[in-house]
Amino acid sequence: MSEPHAQEPHAQVYRPEGGKTIKGLFSTQTVEKVGTGTTQRKTISKMYWYCVQGDDGTVGVQALNKNMVPAGPSTQVPLDDFLAKYNPEPEMYLKTVFPKMRELASSVTRAEESRQRGALYSAQFEYENALSIDEENVRANFGLGLTYVERGETAKAQDILGRIVGLEAAFAPEHKHLFNEFGISLRKSRMVDQSIEYYTRALALTATDENLHYNVARAYFEKGDTEKCREHLSEALRLNPDHEEVKKFLEFLDKK
Repeated sequence: MSEPHAQEPHAQVYRPEGGKTIKGLFSTQTVEKVGTGTTQRKTISKMYWYCVQGDDGTVGVQALNKNMVPAGPSTQVPLDDFLAKYNPEPEMYLKTVFPKMRELASSVTRAEESRQRGALYSAQFEYENALSIDEENVRANFGLGLTYVERGETAKAQDILGRIVGLEAAFAPEHKHLFNEFGISLRKSRMVDQSIEYYTRALALTATDENLHYNVARAYFEKGDTEKCREHLSEALRLNPDHEEVKKFLEFLDKK
């Protein structure tokens, strides 16, 4: 599931027969027995979830982190199970969760605007503020990594790279432009080995992206590994026989 956007002013349950989808904050309760005999008692634990119904009808449920924002992986729940087990929490969403989601989204937006105009230290401040709210935020991790690369701070960029390759959500289709930009920046900054490590992780999750194969081929070329370079160019051409840049690259290698 993509990262939630703090745009909705409230949360409601929309029943499927109404022709609308489910989106907002919900809770589940678990009853547990503690102790034995006459000292036994029941305890109720409550979990909160940010929930969005998908096009297939199932509902993606994402737990809140300690800062009360949706974070981490999303699990798909069949609609009937969802309606039976999950309860709406519109008041908590309005008073607590939505303001934190809005703060997170605003920090990321300010950071991206700062980076685009070259204010890299301001960008770092805003990205780090976003990550203090959600350490797994994909846009903030990529953005902070790009900021360090652009400042030439290789060691810090390497630390962020290690974090990103552990985030499966970073390589989801909706973030394709981010992971391509990050990989290209690593290569252009002469962090070729790191670029290859990063692309290898991306290919493990999205092996059918011809542009990803093309980009890793360029990294291998700069590393001096022509065999690996050709291997990825050939795969890119197999996936897209009309890819002109791949054809030109292969022609260049043949002339050498």
